[in-house]
Formats: sequence, structure tokens, C-alpha cells
Amino acid sequence: MPMIPCRAGLVAALAAALLPALALRADNGDATAAGPVVLVEIKDAIGPATKDHFLAALKHAEEIEAVMLVLQLDTPGGLDAAMRDMIQGILASEVPVVTFVGPSGARAASAGTFILYASHVAAMAPGTNLGAATPVPIGGSPPDEDEPAGGDAAGKDDKKSAPGGSASDRKAVNDAIAYIRSLADLRGRNAEFAEAAVREAASLPAQQALERDVIDLIADDVPALIAALDGRELKVGNASRKLETTGAVIERFEMDWRTSLLAVLTNPLVAYGLLIIGLYGLMFEGYNPGAVLPGVIGAICLLLGLYALQVLSVNFAGLALVVLGVGMMVAEFFVPSFGALGFGGLVAFVIGSVVLMDTGTPGFEASRGIVGGIATFAGAAMLGTMWLAMRARRARVVTGTEQLVGDFAEAVEDFEGKGRVRIYGELWNAVVSGRVAAGQRLRVERVDGLTLHVSPEK
Repeated sequence: MPMIPCRAGLVAALAAALLPALALRADNGDATAAGPVVLVEIKDAIGPATKDHFLAALKHAEEIEAVMLVLQLDTPGGLDAAMRDMIQGILASEVPVVTFVGPSGARAASAGTFILYASHVAAMAPGTNLGAATPVPIGGSPPDEDEPAGGDAAGKDDKKSAPGGSASDRKAVNDAIAYIRSLADLRGRNAEFAEAAVREAASLPAQQALERDVIDLIADDVPALIAALDGRELKVGNASRKLETTGAVIERFEMDWRTSLLAVLTNPLVAYGLLIIGLYGLMFEGYNPGAVLPGVIGAICLLLGLYALQVLSVNFAGLALVVLGVGMMVAEFFVPSFGALGFGGLVAFVIGSVVLMDTGTPGFEASRGIVGGIATFAGAAMLGTMWLAMRARRARVVTGTEQLVGDFAEAVEDFEGKGRVRIYGELWNAVVSGRVAAGQRLRVERVDGLTLHVSPEK
């Protein structure tokens, strides 16, 4: 009987010891369990490949229940469609997305500014900048502005000026302003600067961006960023989450082979080069039917080039001019136009190449130097071919019986009137007015069947 109170006291002591631990665990029930941090880097223009890479990283982070996804960004901008797909992925993500403009010297211009505003956390490294988010329509140039970027012009009032340019330009600017302001309101960031970045192409360095509530924090590198986010409360979807990043492992997400191939193909220089190689490969196959190899290479390159152009923002009038120009240069070799088709095709080719990717989108413009080099080479090849053709037309015939006329034969015997001569190692019957001696050189005047009409060499 005396053992019962002792056991009861022991149970009470154990319960008292466990209650603080249970209470601490209950208090931490809302905190995010320490897990991996997925790191994805974008160091180029925002395009189809970078979009696919980011969305794949976001899906992977959700599958492994990562603490957060860190997007280390350094971009001059990019395509509007790819940017909006990335932002939609961020807004629908179940994992917090932290966009970090870094390392020092990096930038988040144009489309990068939109992505930064859409992220759950916006951070920058010292010596970085963001802004300059004015949209540029395909085939055009930025709308004219009444004020310089980043400030008020002398003699202008404080009233915001309407963007200049055509109606389509104003529609694009106003749409972009509404879009970035909605992102700013969603994340509680500076909407006034967001509008200035679009309307006036304004930019800010990292410290000023922090002071004006455009970003949330400044960090030297990714480890410092992860440490600074420990314990931060974030709203992800409709729920509130507390980040626990102490001891979190950084998992770098790399591009797979498919995305890497897409990144190469959608490079404007590569896409343009594939298009030109494809057209010329098919042209050479037309010159030499049955060669097979130029046609195979040309068909493959042409299809790859057209696929790349399909996913890029291109001016299809420029594409049509390029194809027309190459076709006219090819037709010059078959139709005697005295250079009209060839030079017209060259002009169409150059103009089409210039406007093909004249979108003004950073990172997606064709190099004028490459276009000029290819045009110069094509023009030189066309002129060289025309010169060779004219030279061939003026040259004497070197095959058949026609080549004998004007050449010299040698008499193999003394004869008068009719006899035999040797030419090109062959014996021919010959007719001559007068008498000739054996070994004398005779000029062929004309050919009559198997008889040569010759005359003594003067």
C-alpha cells in the first residue's frame, strides 16, 4: 500500500517535465520545418528556355516541400509572354519565392523588375539596380517620353505625362502599368516607383530601393540572404508561413538537356543562322540534284530555325522578306534578268534580316554585324557567279566538233586539194586550196561532217 503514492508522485513528476517540451512543440507547429532551399539562377534574357527552367525548379521545390525557392536574377529583360508565365507560377506557388538580384553588379531590368515585384520576398545585393521596365512593341521603338528617366524635366509640372507614340504603344504602356501596380499592391511594395519604372523607364540602386520600400532587404550573397530570412512571416496563398532557415541545405537546380538545347536554339543569332543555313542548303541541293547532303542539312536547319522563330517574338514581314530575297537571288541564276532579280533579292534579304528581330527586347535582337557580313558574302558570291557566267559565255567552245574551229592541225603528208591532217592525236580528212607540205600547221576554218576545211597558217 505505501508504494501507490510513490508511483503517483513519479508519474506527476514525469508529466511536469514533459509539459514544457509539448508546449514548445505546439507553439512551433505553425513554423516551416527545416528543409532544403532550392536555388535557381537566371543570368540571361527572360525567354522560353529560362521560363521552362524556372517553372521546372518551382515544381521541384513543391514536390520536395522545400522551405523556399531562391531565384538569383541577373537579366536585362526579356519577352513579355515568358515573364507573365513566370509570374503566374510565382503567384500560384505553394512554396515561397525569394528573388535575389545578385551578385554585385547584376541588374533586374525590364521583365526582371516585374518578377521582383511579384515575388514573396524581394532582395538585392549591394551594387545592383532594378527598373527600366518600359514595354517595347514588336517591330517598333519605345514610346517617346516628355520627361527624362528618373526625374522631372525643367519647365514641366508634376502632373504625369501621358506616354507618346501610337495608340498601340499607349495601350502597351498602360497595360504594363496596371499589371505592375497590381503586383505592388499584392505584395505591399512601392507602387509609385513601379509606375515610374514603366512610364519613364526609371531605375534605382539597391540602397534607394530598400529606402523606398521597393525591396525587402539587402544581402551580400545567398547564404546571408537565407540567414536573414530566418523567422520571417510570409503570406503564401491564403495561409501565413514562418520560415525556419537555420541549417537549411541549399540545393542548386540545374538546367536539363532539353532546356539547355532550347536555350541554344532560341538565341537570336543561332536561330537566324539556322534559317540562313537551311535556305542555302536547299538552294545548293536545287543546283545539284542528287547531292543529298546539302538538302538534308538544309531541311533540318530550316525546321530548327523556324521552330526557334516560332517561340521567339519576330516580325513575320521580315521573315517573308528574307525568304523572298533568297528566292530571288536563286532565281537570278536561272532567269536572265541582268542582275535585277539578284540585286532586288539582296536588298529584300538585308531589309528582312534587319526587321526580323527588331523588337527592341533586350537580349533578343539580331546582330547588325552578322546581318551585314552574311549580306556581303551573299552579294560577293552572286557577283562572282555572274562574272563566271559571263566569262563562260564569252569563252570559246571546248567540247565537240565546234572546238576544232579556229584551232590548228598538222599535215601528215604532202598534198594539194585533199589530204590528211592530225589534230588532238586524231587523223582527219582535210580540204585546202593550194599545196601544203608534211608537218605544216593548218588552221581549221570549218567542219563539214568528217572533213576539215583548213587553210595554211599565216
